[in-house]
Amino acid sequence: MNAVEKVETRQELVAPQQESLLAVIGRAAQDPNTDVTKMERLMAMYERMESHRAEAAFNEAMMDAQARIGRIGADKQNTQTHSWYATYAAIDREVRPVYTDCGFSLSFNTEAAPTPELLRVVCYVSHRAGFTRTYSVDMPADGKGAKGGDVMTKTHAAGSAMSYGQRYLLKLIFNIAIGVDPDDDDGNAAAAEIITQDQAAKLREWIKSTGSDLVKFCKVFKIDVVEQLAMRDYGPAMAMLETKAKRHG
Repeated sequence: MNAVEKVETRQELVAPQQESLLAVIGRAAQDPNTDVTKMERLMAMYERMESHRAEAAFNEAMMDAQARIGRIGADKQNTQTHSWYATYAAIDREVRPVYTDCGFSLSFNTEAAPTPELLRVVCYVSHRAGFTRTYSVDMPADGKGAKGGDVMTKTHAAGSAMSYGQRYLLKLIFNIAIGVDPDDDDGNAAAAEIITQDQAAKLREWIKSTGSDLVKFCKVFKIDVVEQLAMRDYGPAMAMLETKAKRHG
């Protein structure tokens, strides 16, 4: 049973209660002797029931969406940290067809943050049943780099904060995992795991000290840069360089 069927079943259960209450409100509205305070209480009760129904539909659809969204592979490397991540475009390409099919729409905005150095990115997640939930994250927008220096203008910093915020919120809202599960990969986890920055630096030192051709080295392991080397290839790569060092030692 999908989310729509679950919602329809739930609506069938609450419909008689809603119709009964609507009938009471209808009769009360037609009665000139109806107490205004009583009428207001009836309307408030109906609004609460509608709100609970819409929220229940939202939660059912969210469960369905998260069950259908799988892990998403990283598609871009951070040249500063040499780590890989999934861009907003890559995540959006995978999840938009799912969450729209489940009845969701997303709208982003910004709000005032606790301090001037932060920018609050807000996402309004609305469901076709009529319920909206708000998610937010505070992102640094001071234009500072990792070492504390100014690396971008305030305008660029704000744009960067919004871009990062959108990506992080999209992952948080639908509980999205990035990468490969090492316990469920048919033996491919080692291929997906990348060497550390220290290991990459060590390889570069050995390539330089042995007079090896960096381009040929990368071609052997089918990578563009040393930092992309798979963890499973680190041992063979070091062994190859050590053998060359001994041969020319």
